Amino acid sequence: MRAQFVLQEVWTGLRRNLTMTIALIVVVAISLSLLGTGLLFVKQVDSTRTYWQSKVQLSIYLCTATSVSPRCLQSGPATQAEKNQIYAELTRLQQVEHVYYVSQAQAFTQFKQDFARSAFMHLVTASDIPDSFEVKLHNAQTGYNVVASTVAGAPGVDQIVNNTTILAKFYRLLDGARTAVVITAIILIIAAVLLVANTIRLSAFNRRRETSIMRLVGASNFYVQLPFLVEGVIAGLAGWLIAAVLLVAVKTLGLDSLQQYFPYNVQLSLADLIEVIALAMVVGVLLCGTTSFLTLRRYLRA
Repeated sequence: MRAQFVLQEVWTGLRRNLTMTIALIVVVAISLSLLGTGLLFVKQVDSTRTYWQSKVQLSIYLCTATSVSPRCLQSGPATQAEKNQIYAELTRLQQVEHVYYVSQAQAFTQFKQDFARSAFMHLVTASDIPDSFEVKLHNAQTGYNVVASTVAGAPGVDQIVNNTTILAKFYRLLDGARTAVVITAIILIIAAVLLVANTIRLSAFNRRRETSIMRLVGASNFYVQLPFLVEGVIAGLAGWLIAAVLLVAVKTLGLDSLQQYFPYNVQLSLADLIEVIALAMVVGVLLCGTTSFLTLRRYLRA
């Protein structure tokens, strides 16, 4: 009987304040979806950073017949003896974990895979792509200067590229986008809290006669509050369901689709998506439920 009464009161409250309830659901949905998008960005950035940190951090490009740097024009393409000397110097350094030699043929094959969609790909030949030594360091920050100073200017070396510096700019871009999304989500969550409080306060005011009668006949504060709490939780769950659909779209149509423009796919797993959606549900329920509870406590004291 009590459960039936609570459900009836919940339905009455939702029906009387339908416009406010819909607005609340929309705000909660947008807030949770933006918060979840920020969390997905965090996971994407962390996964990408972890992937690249396990890969090559330093590329030493060698002189070829088509190199245009003054050093290479003067000394010509790197000889096998010069390559052996560079390899020996690199392997002797304690800062170096692994050294891989990539021939021109291998580099050209990788180039064709990475830029298969580019219009200028047919203008590039295998002789235009230099061979290189790809170096994995124990510590990219402290080891780069030592390795670079050892091989810089050595016969056969064209240029040295620090891959971690290039990727750092990309990471800063992603971090900035993530921060902007999270800040926007926090602002909307604050708006959702205010909207929940106003919705519950309006619902309680519209049913002040019923609540007064319940208090006169000895109903506890929790029993009086329960229908309003359920209303808030239902609105939070409805907003979360919409946010969950939006987060699935963000991952599949957004983050996963962007991977096709990069040579290496570092896609988030289904477990990552489920974790973010579950966290969004907890935030939505706590946001609406806690705000409703605190609002009603103040209202009942009045």
